Amino acid sequence: MNDAPLLEVRHLTRHFDDVAAVEDVSFQIKPGEIWGFIGPNGAGKTTTMRICATLDLPTKGDVLVNGISVLANPDNARGKIGFMPDALGTYADTTIEEYLDFFARACGLRGDMLAKRIQSVAEFTELGHLMGRMMDSLSKGMSQRLCLAKTLLHDPQLLILDEPASGLDPRARVDFRELIRALANQGKAVLISSHILSELSETCDGVIVIEKGRLVREGKVESLASNVSKNELLNLRCLAKTSDVEIALAEHPGVLKVRESEGSFVIEFDGDEKDIADLLKTLVNKNLSPVEFHWHRIDLEELFLSFTEGTLS
Repeated sequence: MNDAPLLEVRHLTRHFDDVAAVEDVSFQIKPGEIWGFIGPNGAGKTTTMRICATLDLPTKGDVLVNGISVLANPDNARGKIGFMPDALGTYADTTIEEYLDFFARACGLRGDMLAKRIQSVAEFTELGHLMGRMMDSLSKGMSQRLCLAKTLLHDPQLLILDEPASGLDPRARVDFRELIRALANQGKAVLISSHILSELSETCDGVIVIEKGRLVREGKVESLASNVSKNELLNLRCLAKTSDVEIALAEHPGVLKVRESEGSFVIEFDGDEKDIADLLKTLVNKNLSPVEFHWHRIDLEELFLSFTEGTLS
């Protein structure tokens, strides 16, 4: 895998009059990686993505796509970028095939190459059997597939997807997630924003957290989680009285902190796997009847709440 970044955002700044929508944001994404872009409403996500897609100009900074500046050479950069907005505009009396044909021609495709690319993206997004269907008759899930198909017509190296799973039902979200992973497996770099953090946690290699226009955190999810808690977090539920469990935990070495809620415990624990096994053995020997005992994995929602304040710029 090529280690050179496919997307490199350098000190990006965008002011609207006296409002700083984006302030000195830098990050990079390599080929084959999917990075989630998360933040509260008004944090600057869409503004950043639009600049990366050459749809807006920064006040300061630059964006490189495969080494090409979107400011110095936007036409060359656009050929490597696929931007998917958060909503697909519909066209009256237009079929899926006509829609894809129009945008394929707008991308400069002609002749056999035009027909092959339309067929390829239709098959990839599983729209091939719907090519004669009118656009305004599509479900939300099918509309998002069509928007992705349009985005892929010129075979871009970088995909910038703004809330692509918004409004999709659970089955459609799973299907869409599989499409995105398949594209990354082809070597494409993907920047994806979403408020459905559980979806991103199952899709992304890393996350970029932005708030009030500023970069708050970036990195692999596992690395960010370890920064939130340096110790192991354990989930525990016992059939015994809550007070008896609390006493046993307080007396056990390695238990640093205990949070209880409706009979379930989250334990901050300092120790290795053998120490954790000893803790479980103690609970059993004290007849506390543990029925649930496992590592507590910090998810994206917890990371998001930990890193952000929830205020707007």
